Amino acid sequence: MYEHLRGLREDKDLSQADMAQLLNIHQTTYSGYELGSCNIPNQTLVRLAEYFETSVDYLLDVTDDPRPYPRRKRR
Repeated sequence: MYEHLRGLREDKDLSQADMAQLLNIHQTTYSGYELGSCNIPNQTLVRLAEYFETSVDYLLDVTDDPRPYPRRKRR
């Protein structure tokens, strides 16, 4: 389910341990994210999308377009 997540990580030459450290989680938890055996919390999905400069839909394999959505203007 999260094939794009693995590809984005590998494109940056990062290990699963690197990503786990960035997210402040255990490496096995991150591995579960990539394998689809663990659900990724919404806050973590947003953080990953921002880090990889993509959309949450791309991370969830809803789209093959990696471009991020325009950000909302803060009031």
